[in-house]
Amino acid sequence: MSLNVHHLELFYFVAKYEGITEAVRKMPYGIQQPAVSGQILQLEKSLGVKLFHRRPFALTPAGDDLYDFVYPFFSRLDQVSERLRGEESQHLRLAASGTVLRHHLPGVLQAVKEKFPDLRVTLREVTSTEMEAALQKQEADVAITILHRKTTPGVKSTKLLELPQVLLVPTDAPVKKIKEILDSAVGGSICQPLITLPPSERLAQLFQDGLAKRNLAWEPSMEVSEVGLIERYVASGFGYGVTLQIPGIPWGDKVRAIPLPAADFGPVVVGILHTGNLKSVAVNFVEVAKKYAATLMKAV
Repeated sequence: MSLNVHHLELFYFVAKYEGITEAVRKMPYGIQQPAVSGQILQLEKSLGVKLFHRRPFALTPAGDDLYDFVYPFFSRLDQVSERLRGEESQHLRLAASGTVLRHHLPGVLQAVKEKFPDLRVTLREVTSTEMEAALQKQEADVAITILHRKTTPGVKSTKLLELPQVLLVPTDAPVKKIKEILDSAVGGSICQPLITLPPSERLAQLFQDGLAKRNLAWEPSMEVSEVGLIERYVASGFGYGVTLQIPGIPWGDKVRAIPLPAADFGPVVVGILHTGNLKSVAVNFVEVAKKYAATLMKAV
């Protein structure tokens, strides 16, 4: 036999306030007295016992047993819900690339923690193509990613930074300017090994668009999953790499960055994505991130 949990809750209030009339007055949600009476009768029928006497009110032995059973659960619901709401209100779930998670994000989270001292953070490393899915599945409250197209319905975006494209070369590479590499093209193709993100990524697309404007082709010799790996493989001698100039993050001593002309090789826009109404901790994160990004851009 299965019992209706709502019927048990109504019985709890009736027993607690010693009568249906008083329970209807003091229950935390609205329900009419006839409805309560009818559902209590259904509960008694399903149990096959009488739970209390109406006038004067008194629990029967069966009613006493049932009240002792349900009391620990229903009496603590308010406490549990308040605790859970309190914990969730300071829980920030963030999706971002590995590069974002490693660099400036700790400083942003430290500023958020000043307002939310009990801040709890869940970080998920995902690719840019997975960001919106993580939000729509409610696996993340906010996502930091490259903005490059119209978002899907229900997803909102906030711009943070515009990051210029650069070409990373080994420190001992003979080239000093991008013109030297572009002018080295034979039959419209550049032969130097090239390290990039996959073609689905916005950075790779913007770089190829810039080459197309100059009627040039440069096929990648290596594709890596995130920009942090590009410096590592350039430093190891695998070729030249297309990446982003991130403010405040110096290059290692084994690589050198050559700026790309913005007229052809446009900047990459980084921003925040989210869905629906944000809870307070997420709203604060967005505001702190915007201020932090503005400070970074002034320092460039």
